[in-house]
Amino acid sequence: MRDIKNYQMLINGDWVDASDGGVFESINPSTQKVWSRVPEATEEDVNQAVSAAHYAFSEGPWSKLTPTERGKCLRKLGDLLADHSENLGRIETIDTGKMLKETRWQAKYIAEFFHFSAGCADKVSGETLPIDKPDMFVFTKREPLGVVAAVVPWNSQLFLVAVKIGPALAAGNTVVLKASEHASAAMLEFGKLIEQAGIPPGVVNIVTGHGEPCGRALTSHPDVARVSFTGGPNAARHVLENVKRNFAEVSLELGGKSPFIVFDDANIESAVNASIAGIFGATGQSCVAGSRLYLHEDIADEFLEKMIALARQIIIGDPLEEDTQMGPLCTLGQLKNIQAEVEYAEQEGAKILTGGKQPEGKEGLFYEPTIIECPKQDLRIVATELFGPVLCVQRFKTEEEVLSLANDTEHGLAAGVFTQNSARSLRMAGSVRAGIVWVNTYRVVSPIAEFGGVKGSGYGRESGFQAIYDYTRPKTIWMNTSDDPMSNPFVMR
Repeated sequence: MRDIKNYQMLINGDWVDASDGGVFESINPSTQKVWSRVPEATEEDVNQAVSAAHYAFSEGPWSKLTPTERGKCLRKLGDLLADHSENLGRIETIDTGKMLKETRWQAKYIAEFFHFSAGCADKVSGETLPIDKPDMFVFTKREPLGVVAAVVPWNSQLFLVAVKIGPALAAGNTVVLKASEHASAAMLEFGKLIEQAGIPPGVVNIVTGHGEPCGRALTSHPDVARVSFTGGPNAARHVLENVKRNFAEVSLELGGKSPFIVFDDANIESAVNASIAGIFGATGQSCVAGSRLYLHEDIADEFLEKMIALARQIIIGDPLEEDTQMGPLCTLGQLKNIQAEVEYAEQEGAKILTGGKQPEGKEGLFYEPTIIECPKQDLRIVATELFGPVLCVQRFKTEEEVLSLANDTEHGLAAGVFTQNSARSLRMAGSVRAGIVWVNTYRVVSPIAEFGGVKGSGYGRESGFQAIYDYTRPKTIWMNTSDDPMSNPFVMR
């Protein structure tokens, strides 16, 4: 760990430094020490990456491959990802602080997302139209958009790469990936598999840098046809300003403050375990973290007693160690923000039931699993996404009350409902305003199921077969089947 690793960007099949030699450092959050250096892309570097992707799309060999051939490349990429899951997981853990057993497993499972996209590549089709004009044969075909700018945050980055470039490549597009400035290494390691999968140079490019100039230059570039962005709302607002220049299509996934609702007839053990996983898994650094817990008043005390006991047993430590159950936060900024918000919540009347501080004897960016009971909905911490292991708890009496509380948020990515009443589960799943609702389970994904939010959590969907179509546009083709000449346009009949 003492040797600092130097990374390069992937542009047009070559590994390159920033054109001006600029770099930034990446910190291992477990030790708070520099472990790698990453290029700081200039606007010139971004332009080169987009130009390479545009050429690969319009004139290069990628444009000449059949959908089936593209699918074979994606299947090979998925196989390589699974084969290298141990190394990719380890690099991501060092760079982000996420648990090795999670990052390693994720890297292996994410191969299935590429396999799914591979199978979809030659299933995209148009249709014939029953047109209202005689002697006309009219049909549509789906065509790729062009260059896709994929902006990926540091958390779950390999998953987000898969759900963005998998369908984009399957549909015939080319891609420029922008890695997070907080943790770029796993994406750059992943980039080493691109050529091995038989994907031609320029089809996938990876640039690293900050929002200015790298993110701005990429999302506003005139040759970018679509921007797929995952991140925070402030950065998303800049993206929306940038695409005013190129009229690129946009999809946004902006995180959430997801409600986790437990009714009095729920399986308490199952709900406690799911809530623990939903908020303390990945140290709470998940866009779908179940960070607002709503408990029916009849079971609240029992539930919290069991949950607090489990939370206090969580082993905090080095995420590379197999026995560790929760690692550090990724950045110092997150830690400081969480500390400030928890302190302010106490001033507003919230009660810390467990946690609420850094564990003793730890040098890294660690924070204890924290459960806070909030006396009312309008506390700032109830509305604020902290992206950490902090759970806000409230009690409710009726279904109508908890539905109102759950929907009282600017977010709308995910929700969890625990009840053994099937009619209630269907009512709640239909009434909670969120893009994903888990019933008697939580935080599960599949390449087959669409993923995305509503309201302040963004728009557009990733995963699922429809995602392939989102990276295409229809072209309508009219064919006159009559041998008769067209009529005189100045004679109206």
